[in-house]
Amino acid sequence: MITKARIAERIIESILAGKLRPGERLGEQDIADLFSISRTLVREALMQLQARGVVEVRSRVGWYVIEPSFDDALETYAARRVIEPGMLRDAGTPLQTSIRRLRQHVADERKAIAAADAAQRSWLQADFHICLAECLGNRFLTSMLIDLSARTTLVSALYQSQSEAQTSNDDHAAIVAALADGDNALAERLMLEHIDTLAGRLDETRAGSGSARDRLRSALAPDAPATRPRSTSKNAAGAGAK
Repeated sequence: MITKARIAERIIESILAGKLRPGERLGEQDIADLFSISRTLVREALMQLQARGVVEVRSRVGWYVIEPSFDDALETYAARRVIEPGMLRDAGTPLQTSIRRLRQHVADERKAIAAADAAQRSWLQADFHICLAECLGNRFLTSMLIDLSARTTLVSALYQSQSEAQTSNDDHAAIVAALADGDNALAERLMLEHIDTLAGRLDETRAGSGSARDRLRSALAPDAPATRPRSTSKNAAGAGAK
């Protein structure tokens, strides 16, 4: 049975995999037809995601995946900087089953990178932080990190290079190794460095980045040089490293 929670989960999963991009329209009827359910149930799921800060409704237009502003991007990483290192600080000693799960997760990331599977890579690297919270046994932080990871994926799609996946994978591996050694202080420091590195890659001036309003302003600015139109293909490769 399809529930509103499952619809919301599928939308979050698609964002984490980079299949739903910032500003993507979420048609109520399209989703209802896809799942063979009522628009009322779809609307309830989208309202739930709106409350979580992942989608927005535009008056007389419909539902859309959010397009985080650059200030939103900075605040997203500021929140992660507080939450995730603190989570490791208070983690205690992870169970060996948790360490094995995290090591497997890092190995799966590496395989996706080697296979150039952008959607799987994007999803796995975002999911690492969620998986870490799950392994540390805090369901409230896990729920929080699902939403933060979704927002980070959208931020990354707008304001970051897509070419740093291996570096992030190495960071994840180092964090897991520190936890396996029982050195939570090192794991905390490595997580803080990881988040600061990602935040340092934010670039407000990236071509094609910013909100729809920002892109329109840039494209139509009076002093903007004329450019020759060229064909482009829509890239669903997903967000960058997390």
